[in-house]
Amino acid sequence: MIVDDHPVVRDGLRGMFDHVADIEVVAEASDGFEALVMARRARPHVVLMDLRMPGLDGVGAIQRLRTDHPEIKVIVLTTYDTDADVTRAMAAGVAGYLLKDAPREELHRAVRTAAAGGAVLAPSIASALIGRPPTQEPSRRELEVLRLVARGSANKEIARALLISETTVKTHLKHIFAKLGVDSRAAAVAVALERGLI
Repeated sequence: MIVDDHPVVRDGLRGMFDHVADIEVVAEASDGFEALVMARRARPHVVLMDLRMPGLDGVGAIQRLRTDHPEIKVIVLTTYDTDADVTRAMAAGVAGYLLKDAPREELHRAVRTAAAGGAVLAPSIASALIGRPPTQEPSRRELEVLRLVARGSANKEIARALLISETTVKTHLKHIFAKLGVDSRAAAVAVALERGLI
């Protein structure tokens, strides 16, 4: 199944599989909500999922698919390769992460690999992950800061609540971002929630 909010992209991807004997496109969807409906109807083995779509985005759809249809393998197919995007997708439980400039043969190979239970990564993503230091869990104090961030507290409010300086709050946030592999407060909260840290 192909999930992408751009009809031209869906058409192009379908065309890449048109004459492949062992791969059939059984459904298409334009957003995460439609993907959930189509997954129930078509029961695909593999889903090619865009990340950024209106309504329910790719990560939200992946989480729901993993709960409702754990047998379906999801490969992210996107133009975004930031640490935050990769981390959120991996935390959601994808079978692969490819960029939209992947050659047709690489896409075919990725679908076959995922269907067989394997994992696939774009070379640039694999290199970035290999070069990344091992992830650490945030400390107890960092989690306290993160919980307050999740409630919408500003740095000044966090400092007051925890009896620390705003500079210390900023330091904690810098460490949290590094440990979770993200680059924003929203992404930190999203990853922490996905991993059950807060």
